[in-house]
Amino acid sequence: MHSFRRLIGAALLLAASFALAAPALAQPSYDAAFRQFLEGDIWPAAKARGVPRAVFDAAFKGVKPNLKLPDLVLPGEKPAIEEKSSQAEFRDPAAYFDEKALTRLGAKGRTLLAAHQTVLARIEKRYGVPAPILLAVWGRESNFGAAKIPYDAFEVLGTKAWTSRRKAMFRDELLAALDIVADGHLSVAEMRSSWAGALGQPQFMPTKFKDYAVDFDGDGRRDIWSSVPDTLASIAHYLQASGWKAGRGWATEAAIPAALSCTGEGPDKARTLADFTKAGARPVAGGAFPGEPRATAHLLMPAGRLGPAFVATPSFYVLKVYNNSDLYALFIGQLADRIAGKGGAFATPWKTAGGPTRGEIARLQERLQAKGYDVGGADGFPGFKTRRTIGTVEASLGLPESCWPSSALAAKLR
Repeated sequence: MHSFRRLIGAALLLAASFALAAPALAQPSYDAAFRQFLEGDIWPAAKARGVPRAVFDAAFKGVKPNLKLPDLVLPGEKPAIEEKSSQAEFRDPAAYFDEKALTRLGAKGRTLLAAHQTVLARIEKRYGVPAPILLAVWGRESNFGAAKIPYDAFEVLGTKAWTSRRKAMFRDELLAALDIVADGHLSVAEMRSSWAGALGQPQFMPTKFKDYAVDFDGDGRRDIWSSVPDTLASIAHYLQASGWKAGRGWATEAAIPAALSCTGEGPDKARTLADFTKAGARPVAGGAFPGEPRATAHLLMPAGRLGPAFVATPSFYVLKVYNNSDLYALFIGQLADRIAGKGGAFATPWKTAGGPTRGEIARLQERLQAKGYDVGGADGFPGFKTRRTIGTVEASLGLPESCWPSSALAAKLR
């Protein structure tokens, strides 16, 4: 009897040990899958581009996937939006325009404007981009070169090319990063990046380095890591190639009457300055909008009716090419004005605090898409297509036009 009990007990222990071991046996080996991706996909593509095997081996020696990076989609998982994003452009607009940071960056920018006035004048003459805009981008991207660049670029780009929401884009960037080393611009050890894989003081993605970085100091290198002239000229070249026109401003904060609907916002809904004036829009500082009355302009309401509004020029959308965020471009424009000594805080306050999270906005976008509306994608970011769609839906439901995501609207759409 005791032998039988011992036999049953041993069998139960053995079964329990298998039950405990099963999840571990079923757990995928991410490191092995990552290495297989590198060898089976990236190396053949890199080799076809002329990247030496020694460069490839050095780039990925000891590199494992960094699973702490944002916006990853691990094998077997469904793509999901972060409920509360760590990326500044996805947070509350009011918090994005930190007055202490703007004041500090503006003061430093004015100092650098004087210190580098000769080279900045040469750059502006060649590319047509105003010096304060260049300094504002430099300040925002890397604190004028003082910011630490903490990540291994090949770890970041490799991980995101293997398993992120935008794998195809990061695959291109990873191959371009290998080209940069193979072409002798930097060593593997020097390839440090942001969490998104951006390089150097202007925070260029590798493909942007290849396309737009320039040697402006004449030393034979396109050095966006330690050369101020190369950094500023590369930013200018990028903006010029993206459509910046000399002699044109970026935007004017404006008072927008209720009769001028926020659903008329966006780069695809151009009007003339004369049209805006006729519709009752006015600069908050008084006077007339700068520029010819027939000049092209756009309504910009980055927080719908819950924040400042602007009449923007096409140059505003050129700034968005650098970073596809209205808040980013608005920050650059305002900082540039402060560096030029002609700007301050917005006259209209932001009233967006305590609004929906990124995840809640993404779910609202999904509901609107299901009803046939074009919201520009369900990414949790309330871009102009989402904002003006919300205004249209609010009007159809008899709600006040806000053009901004809200829990009340989400509830009505459930």
